[in-house]
Amino acid sequence: MCGGWFFFFNSSLFKTLPLLFFSQVPLTEAVDPVELEDYLITHPIAVESGPLRDLLEFPPDDIEVVYTPRECRTLVSAVPEESEMDPHVRDCVRSYTEDWAIVNRKYHKLGTGFNPNTLDKQKERQKGLPKQIFESDEAPDGNSYQDEQVIWACSIFDLKNSLPDALLPNLLDRTPNEEIDHHNEDQRKSSRHKELFALHPAPDEEEPIERLSVPEVPKEHFGQRLLVKCLSLKFEIEIEPIFASLALYDVKEKKKISENFYFDLNSEQMKGMLRPHVPPAAISTLARSAIFSITYPSQDVFLVIKLEKVLQQGDIGECAEPYMIFKESDAAKNKEKLEKLKCQAEQFCQRLGKYRMPFAWTAIHLMNIVSSAGSLERDSTEVEVGSWSERRNSSIVGRRSLERTTSGDEACNLTSFRPATLTVTNFFKQEGDRLSDEDLYKFLADMRRPSSVLRRLRPITGIERYLFDSPPENPHYCLTPELLQVKLYPDSRVRPTREILEFPARDVYVPNTTYRNLLYVYPQSLNFANRQGSARNITVKVQFMYGEDPSNAMPVIFGKSSCPEFSKEAYTAVVYHNRSPDFHEEIKIKLPATLTDHHHLLFTFYHVSCQQKQNTPLETPVGYTWIPMLQNGRLKTGQFCLPVSLEKPPQAYSVLSPEVPLPGMKWVDNHKGVFNVEVVAVSSLHTQDPYLDKFFALVHALDEHMFPVRIGDMRIMENNLENELKSSISALNSSQLEPVVRFLHLLLDKLILLVVRPPVIAGQIVNLGQASFEAMASIINRLHKNLDGNQDQHGRNSLLASYIYYVFRLPNTYPNSPSPAPTGSLPRGSVHYATMARSAVRPASLNLNRSRSLSNSNPDISGTPTSPDDEVRSIIGSKATDRSCNRMSSHTETSSFLQTLTGRLPTKKLFHEELALQWVVCSGSVREAALQQAWFFFELMVKSMVHHLYFADKLDAPRKNRFPERFMDDVTALVSTGPPACCLLVPRSGIDTEMVERLNTSLAFFLNDLLSIMDRGFVFALIKTCYKQVSSKLYSLTNPSNLASLRLDFLRIICSHEHYVTLNLPLYFITFDSSSGFSTNVQDQKIANMFELSVPFRQQHYLAGLVLTELAVILDPDVINMVHNLLSSHDSDPRYADPQVKARVAMLYLPLIGVIMETVPQLYDFTGRPSCVAVDDYESEGGSMISQTVAMAIAGTSVPQLTRPSSFLLTSSVQSHLSLFLDSHRSLLICLLWVLKNADESVLQKWFTDLSVLQLNRLLDLLYLCVSCFEYKGKKVFERMNSLTFKKSKDMRAKLEEAILGSIGARQEMVRRSRGQLGNAFGSQENLRWRKDMTHWRQNTEKLDKSRAEIEHEALIDGNLATEANLIILDTLEIVVQTVSVTESKESILGGVLKVLLHSMACNQSALYLQHCFATQRALVSKFPELLFEEETEQCADLCLRLLRHCSSSISTIRSHASASLYLLMRQNFEIGNNFARVKMQVTMSLSSLVGTSQNFNEEFLRRSLKTILTYAEEDLELRETTFPDQVQDLVFNLHMILSDTVKMKEHQEDPEMLIDLMYRIAKGYQNSPDLRLTWLQNMAGKHSERSNHAESAQCLVHSAALVAEYLSMLEDRKYLPVGCVTFQNISSNVLEESAVSDDVVSPDEEGICSGKYFTEAGLVGLLEQAAASFSMAGMYEAVNEVYKVLIPIHEANRDAKKLSTIHGKLQEAFSKIVHQDGKRMFGTYFRVGFYGTKFGDLDEQEFVYKEPAITKLAEISHRLEGFYGERFGEDVLEVIKDSNPVDKCKLDPNKAYIQITYVEPYFDTYEMKDRITYFDKNYNLRRFMYCTPFTLDGRAHGELHEQFKRKTILTTSHAFPYIKTRINVIHKEEIILTPIEVAIEDMQKKTQELAFATHQDPADPKMLQMVLQGSVGTTVNQGPLEVAQVFLSEIPNDPKLFRHHNKLRLCFKDFTKRCEDALRKNKSLIGPDQKEYQRELERNYHRLKEALQPLINRKIPQLYKNTALVLNLSSCRCCSEVKSDGEHKEM
Repeated sequence: MCGGWFFFFNSSLFKTLPLLFFSQVPLTEAVDPVELEDYLITHPIAVESGPLRDLLEFPPDDIEVVYTPRECRTLVSAVPEESEMDPHVRDCVRSYTEDWAIVNRKYHKLGTGFNPNTLDKQKERQKGLPKQIFESDEAPDGNSYQDEQVIWACSIFDLKNSLPDALLPNLLDRTPNEEIDHHNEDQRKSSRHKELFALHPAPDEEEPIERLSVPEVPKEHFGQRLLVKCLSLKFEIEIEPIFASLALYDVKEKKKISENFYFDLNSEQMKGMLRPHVPPAAISTLARSAIFSITYPSQDVFLVIKLEKVLQQGDIGECAEPYMIFKESDAAKNKEKLEKLKCQAEQFCQRLGKYRMPFAWTAIHLMNIVSSAGSLERDSTEVEVGSWSERRNSSIVGRRSLERTTSGDEACNLTSFRPATLTVTNFFKQEGDRLSDEDLYKFLADMRRPSSVLRRLRPITGIERYLFDSPPENPHYCLTPELLQVKLYPDSRVRPTREILEFPARDVYVPNTTYRNLLYVYPQSLNFANRQGSARNITVKVQFMYGEDPSNAMPVIFGKSSCPEFSKEAYTAVVYHNRSPDFHEEIKIKLPATLTDHHHLLFTFYHVSCQQKQNTPLETPVGYTWIPMLQNGRLKTGQFCLPVSLEKPPQAYSVLSPEVPLPGMKWVDNHKGVFNVEVVAVSSLHTQDPYLDKFFALVHALDEHMFPVRIGDMRIMENNLENELKSSISALNSSQLEPVVRFLHLLLDKLILLVVRPPVIAGQIVNLGQASFEAMASIINRLHKNLDGNQDQHGRNSLLASYIYYVFRLPNTYPNSPSPAPTGSLPRGSVHYATMARSAVRPASLNLNRSRSLSNSNPDISGTPTSPDDEVRSIIGSKATDRSCNRMSSHTETSSFLQTLTGRLPTKKLFHEELALQWVVCSGSVREAALQQAWFFFELMVKSMVHHLYFADKLDAPRKNRFPERFMDDVTALVSTGPPACCLLVPRSGIDTEMVERLNTSLAFFLNDLLSIMDRGFVFALIKTCYKQVSSKLYSLTNPSNLASLRLDFLRIICSHEHYVTLNLPLYFITFDSSSGFSTNVQDQKIANMFELSVPFRQQHYLAGLVLTELAVILDPDVINMVHNLLSSHDSDPRYADPQVKARVAMLYLPLIGVIMETVPQLYDFTGRPSCVAVDDYESEGGSMISQTVAMAIAGTSVPQLTRPSSFLLTSSVQSHLSLFLDSHRSLLICLLWVLKNADESVLQKWFTDLSVLQLNRLLDLLYLCVSCFEYKGKKVFERMNSLTFKKSKDMRAKLEEAILGSIGARQEMVRRSRGQLGNAFGSQENLRWRKDMTHWRQNTEKLDKSRAEIEHEALIDGNLATEANLIILDTLEIVVQTVSVTESKESILGGVLKVLLHSMACNQSALYLQHCFATQRALVSKFPELLFEEETEQCADLCLRLLRHCSSSISTIRSHASASLYLLMRQNFEIGNNFARVKMQVTMSLSSLVGTSQNFNEEFLRRSLKTILTYAEEDLELRETTFPDQVQDLVFNLHMILSDTVKMKEHQEDPEMLIDLMYRIAKGYQNSPDLRLTWLQNMAGKHSERSNHAESAQCLVHSAALVAEYLSMLEDRKYLPVGCVTFQNISSNVLEESAVSDDVVSPDEEGICSGKYFTEAGLVGLLEQAAASFSMAGMYEAVNEVYKVLIPIHEANRDAKKLSTIHGKLQEAFSKIVHQDGKRMFGTYFRVGFYGTKFGDLDEQEFVYKEPAITKLAEISHRLEGFYGERFGEDVLEVIKDSNPVDKCKLDPNKAYIQITYVEPYFDTYEMKDRITYFDKNYNLRRFMYCTPFTLDGRAHGELHEQFKRKTILTTSHAFPYIKTRINVIHKEEIILTPIEVAIEDMQKKTQELAFATHQDPADPKMLQMVLQGSVGTTVNQGPLEVAQVFLSEIPNDPKLFRHHNKLRLCFKDFTKRCEDALRKNKSLIGPDQKEYQRELERNYHRLKEALQPLINRKIPQLYKNTALVLNLSSCRCCSEVKSDGEHKEM
């Protein structure tokens, strides 16, 4: 069924009420259809024969009745040999041999149910497509660095020496516009693809609702087949012949599941020993290979091999002993013994050769063989089964599968295993007392157990080899179980293969199709324990007798092996000296077709004397018994326990049972049962079911008119026959299902016969119609309920569907004559039939029958209705009562006449009429049963109707006269009170939704069939009835989706009719009763009516009207899908291939354009994403796709209240969410394009002329959307889509399914049910129709990885679809332009046309399309030049950009056309006003924009286009005398210069810093061209965003905003706007460079300056909002605040509370983040990078500060730059300088490139620290950075304390970070040298700070504290505090300059000891008892340190403390921190 129901009623129809109401019939109601048959007669059309003529009427050969001979598997068909057959046999044989009667709708395959858009058919239709060339596919992935250098070299090349592209011929000629248009159209229309839908991906429906698959031909049932070849059998000794048999057993079911296969592998010598006893063997008994069939393979199936040998004296054990003790290897040693044994054997063979004895057996566990063979990878597998004890260890079988077999049934499959050879080496000897099947099952069950009893037995060793294989489809030389040769039997002398009959373990439900009549006799046991006399070696002789004389034995017993085919007797094997033997024989008998009371089985018991004694006969009869074959006419089968007579039975015994005590006879054991035997029949004649037997017997008695009838013990007289017949019909319900199915065809034939030919019993016609109808209904329902696995998607049981399709035919009207079938050209036997059926007046007898049926069988017809649906009942009741009155009238006059007749009257009831009548009048449970399986009765009725028309030669008769009115009334009654009525009950009664869905589809298929055979106007009226019933309910329900979905399915099926187009009267234009003649007004009205769903349109094109109305009211994926299917079916239909015809078909869909135009706002916005994003959408884990895809559950439209109640109205907010399936919308748009492509252009133009400007603009919006929708994705996208993982599509599907299941309805129920059955949501989605809506995974679910060729093919199709779709759009645009030229009132829409054109240029297009597109664009500009240059100025800018973009294309034809267009654009602009300033400016701006943004832009190609433009200018003779050529040259040179500048950017594509530097430089170059500078700043912002440099991106936007503000303040003075860039200073100090102060600033009010959308207040606001967003992403929330400070006044001035609310919300968010992230914020890391070496070009000796992401390690940036430049120059050329010392250029190798990278930190002067408080302050607006380098005076980096110097380098950059780029030049550098003592001071200050921090940390961190303490007071600290003090404080320095430092260091130590003490105290308070000792140790160390430091600290320098202050002149170095410490003050 359909997918999940997402539909909504189209709200936009509200706006177009005229569309909804015509003559007061709203779209939600059905209109009255046209009376089609009358209309065709009254409106003849003179069309000459040809394709158009075929649209007028159905073809004459539309329906044919075909009799196809049924295929027979065998060379000779299986039929009984007897010529005389009783009626039942005759009927059965007829049923198995007659031809199939098939009704064929010749053109059925052309309906949408068989839509050719399957993948295979699509591929066929896509053959020979041209490959479209797309630049995106041609472009290389990216040039290498070397190529770029070459390009750079030629960019300096003189432009004049470049080569131009080919010039377009006649471009410069002044050709009239009409001529150009004409030429363009011819070019466009040539060699176009005819079938648009062949290019669209096939819809992903697995099985469309409208497809009814042809049922399978009924055929004989086979399970899975297994070929077993017996290769060899050999024992240790070979002394006598051994006979073998195979059979399958199922241990679990305890059932033998195949007949025996006997084979003989004895050597000729061994066979010779039996020669006297065995007649010549028939070849059929020499088979050594057999084909077994297993319907239910399981782990419980065993292949059992039984061996027998010739009877000999001694029990089995004795006879087997030699086989167990002698070994082949010892043959020489035991030669004498063996000779003796051989001699004995020969004697026994001579004497007892015709008797057998059991010998040995073994069993093979079948599934082990199969699984071993299946799992091995060789061609053939060798498997050995050793002795049981060894099996589990040595053999594959045991090893692989024994344990596994016990784990219950796994899926067992015999179809795909490889051939396996099996060797059996051990046999078990048979036990004489354990031969029964019961014993065998025990053994087999035991074999599966690991501790098998059998393992303990001593085996008989031998070698037996088998080959197991799956047989070919049609093996040669094969015999059926009846020994008939199967087809392909080239030579009768070849050893055959036998097909072995299966006895399925469980019932198999398949109707009989071949004659089979076999009987199997299984003697089981005999008990002669109480019999007197000698009877020990007992054998039973079995014979099938047709009389009592011994000569009456029939040769019908099948032979075993190496013997004749048939024999008259069979013997059982003898168990030596056993008076109560068990038997294990199977005796197979071919039953005669006709049995009499004398046929019986005779059993004779013999004692065989094994020892040769004198006067002793070989066999002595010791008893007799028998089984009569018939008992009361029924075959006697089953278990028997028979008494055995001691004497020969008397005369006439065969008709009696042996249980009857015959006088004077002697019986064993007092007539007790002593012989157990089972008789099993496998027969397609004998039903073996009492109810069926009785029914068939009574029917045949009627046929033969033989009374009385004996059934069972009853004798039925004629007067009682009617009751018996009725009771036997109703008793059919009690019969077993299996025989009912087996005899289904015959049973239904007989029931139908009773309906059509009521029997005459005792002179009265007995109407059995109702009884038969009820029986049929109940049988069909039984089949449906019990065989639910046998149903198709519509719930049709395949057995019943096959019966109707192949078997059912109208019963012949006379008894005993065959069914009508064609003989030559005339229907056989149809002469009587036809003459009788032709009479128009119904004979009275038929009326009588009908009245009888009403009065007899329906006594309660006028009583109270009993059905739950009172409305329906009462309608039927009233109809029925009327009917009975009408039909009773003629009863009296005919009854006397009837009584004189005997036998059955050939009353001419027509089955379909009778069936319809019975159905209409039935009630209660029968009615319910019939409705449950309505499809069956509908299909029967249709086939009956066709047969009736065929045999009555009425298939060509006018449709009005084909069927009587009464029948049509019945059909109407059925339709109006039947299925739809049931659908309406859904919400009330609990009728299950599945049944309603089935009913709905059945009815639809029925009406679809009727359209082919009945009055079509009548069928349309029925469709309207159904429609009306559903619609009336639809709008009153709260959840209408169920009904809407049913209605849609109904419509889909009706419209799938193969003559759907003809039914819509496509050749008739809508006509009106206009008395005023054809005024122009009427003409216009007519055109409008063709495009709108007007009442005339809906009446005349009835079905198309219904479809389009459905779409207009409910825009739903499934409705769209229906329209798509219809159109794609028309598109590929060979009948409509002619363009004229296609135009007529397209006429039927003209309103589709209007409907889709109304839905534009609700369509998926395909333009929302550029094509390159498509893949990322697929890849995002669910991204936006689901939200775009999963629409909301249900919605309705706002139609005026009178047509739909308020529950359907939706709020607009809900509607805004209703974005529908992307894929459905693609389908919808392709439908639109198909209509536009195929519709008549003149009609379209007339309609466009009538449309308002608003509507035309809407159409253009729609075309704009189409351009995006069908844009070519590109090969790379297909490849990437292909590599996506499957998992994501699964997740998507799960999400989608959840969305669908959200609102429950019939559809959702179905999805639920399917899930339930599958057990896994993704198990097998194939049968869910909703899959069709999900292209997102269509590409990857079919097959995960596609081959290269498949991807190429997909791209080829997509390219052709894109090209064709865009060409259709171009055609339509041309029609619109022509419309404008005609009306002149619509020029305002030309802008829209241009917009669509430009949009299509911007998309990924093929070279072919672009040529036509440029041609159209040139024509448009030439017709309406002022359009571009005066009105649509923005479009002009756009056009310049597009043309330039294509001027740089890699494809020369595109460049040729683009440069031609650009040149003409300049020329036209010049001609308007003698200069082309606008185009100049736009082209310049476009070039910069293009160069900035395009990834794969190629300047070499653009240079060629510029040269082409120059060439045009030089060759343009007309304008040679003007300034135009010079202006062109100036422009081209200017462009070339910009190009050369920007080329470098290409060179540095891979170097992000350099790229941004270049963009920066270019932007700087446009300082005086605000528009271009803005463009470049935005390009930079984009580049930064791509690399996640949000701070830099934000700076670019702030600069852009400052630039805009600067020019805005010049234009208009508004208080609340920023004054210019000064306002932005707080955000960034760099922003002042945007101020417009130089002399050559262009005034912003000059034309074309500051004309972009950003130079407005809104533009400024937009830029600032973007900047705030970028700052926020960068985590610089303080800057966000600054940006909003500029924005807030603007919004306040505009009183925009909403915006202000948002801003304050964002501010709150920003400040909250500052609070929450305190201490966790990180901005950037900075590095100094120096470049040295001529290789770097401009960069040589340049130093930069690089800003890198937070926490970048030195190694990371080093690795990045080393990698990048190493790749560029070669790794051996590049060197990284590892230290940070100053670089001496002279010492560097000139052939190398050097980079020096140093980590730097922001540097602030002390005064700056007051303002830089927060982390943000310390990381924003940074211009100074510092790094330190340690050194010693002798050149080493590190030395002793007293010689360790340090250099501090401070760098100043040109701009503050963050800036609009991530690296900034260093413009100033200063160095500070620290002496060793200053280095020591810095170190000690650092250590003291660490101590202070660790001490006062909150919360305290004991670990950190102890670590710092350990480093400060630990004894082992090298160069620790003590050593520093000893080096610098032990003596007062000699140099007075150092006094100050000495003192400072001393004070540092003072502070340090105090901090240590504080730290120790703190630690003491934190530690636990376990660290007490550690604390004491620390304190000891501290005291030691303090003591050592004491003298050093206390030594002051007296000079410092004199009253006169010393002025220290530090000339050589500056002190870092000259502020005195607290300690110093204290001491002073």
